[in-house]
Amino acid sequence: MKDHFDRRNDGRNKKDGKYERSERRENGHDFRSNDREDRPERRDDRRDDLIIGRNAASEALKAGREIDCVYIAKGERNGAVVPILAKCKDRNIPIKEVDSRKLDFMCGHANHQGILLSAAAHAYATVEDILAKAEEKGEPPFIILCDGLEDPHNLGAIIRTAECCGAHGVIVPQRRSVGLTGAVGKASAGALEYVPVARVTNLVATIEMLKEKNIWVYAADADGTAWNKADLTGAVALVIGSEGNGVGRLVKEKCDGVLSIPMKGQINSLNASVAAAILMAAVTVAREG
Repeated sequence: MKDHFDRRNDGRNKKDGKYERSERRENGHDFRSNDREDRPERRDDRRDDLIIGRNAASEALKAGREIDCVYIAKGERNGAVVPILAKCKDRNIPIKEVDSRKLDFMCGHANHQGILLSAAAHAYATVEDILAKAEEKGEPPFIILCDGLEDPHNLGAIIRTAECCGAHGVIVPQRRSVGLTGAVGKASAGALEYVPVARVTNLVATIEMLKEKNIWVYAADADGTAWNKADLTGAVALVIGSEGNGVGRLVKEKCDGVLSIPMKGQINSLNASVAAAILMAAVTVAREG
């Protein structure tokens, strides 16, 4: 019987320079790991990224500095902070309201005046940039989507593996996800200089757009079909879920299918970045074959 994921002859092979898809299969669950959902970042991870205080924040925004997010103390919504927040909203920079004591810890008890900006370790790309990179190389797109990863070390490791496996880019959501912090840059071991990372406001809409471009989108989940039974040649996107909650419900529903990693030991889950690495390697082997 033909495998559920066998699409070698399903009409979505390359034709006239384009990739076709004859049907969509909607399924999906999340890939869960036992990582801590809210792992605190060490102070050293943030120190090099932070822009501390109102004047410094205002000047950074005025200069067009790439900002990952802004941290503001609860209740600080007046005075010089108002125009700063307005500029952040205009640029769609995420604003996180936190306890003042957290700001103290993050900046080593410097005089933060109730506001910190986290400068991005690298400029963000666009989804179009990622697709253009694949086209320039004459390769079917290979993209990694991260749904709500909060651990910077996981995201950095995924970017590093993506570079090694020949992926054309990584996509992260704008909110409820770690951005390109200094910790992510360090964990990527330099891969951030070679792998474009796009930040989007709506991951579901992005998946729909990728599917319209004939890219097959698979969620990683412990209960899915074993990766070695799926045809991973052609244009592929992998969705890796968050450390604690896995792939979101709406995101799962929009995926074409679900891939799992066979588990033989006593531990039944993998770290998100490890699971991503295994699946990325599987795609690379399939594309090389």
